[in-house]
Amino acid sequence: MRKNHHKIIILQWSYLIMYTTYEIANRLTELLGEQKFVQAYEELFIEDAVSIDPIYADNPPLKGLKNLVNREKQFLSRANIHQISLSEPLVSGSYFTVSLSMDFSTADQGRKQLTELCIYKVADGKIISQQFFIG
Repeated sequence: MRKNHHKIIILQWSYLIMYTTYEIANRLTELLGEQKFVQAYEELFIEDAVSIDPIYADNPPLKGLKNLVNREKQFLSRANIHQISLSEPLVSGSYFTVSLSMDFSTADQGRKQLTELCIYKVADGKIISQQFFIG
């Protein structure tokens, strides 16, 4: 009887983690859809979050919320975003993924269209890492 009781507790705990990941995934897609990129970082990421981005493949993964926000602000200062679209998030345990398509322009590169798969890991109610795969 005790053995089954422990299984129920584990299943309930797993469900709570899934629910938190769903909430974070939905909030992130909401903020990104509204082009509130900096707010998304500040609200949903931990202080020592890690980002792996193939655009910056020559550099090691970027670490720290302050660095992520600064890089995002630099991009936004150069870019004019014409349109952004996101898939519904797909959640599995402490991970979720979103497909993002962005139509934007920069003065030095002109108009570009970017499609990427974004994968996030959640722990303790915050995003701890993100990794992008450009298609």
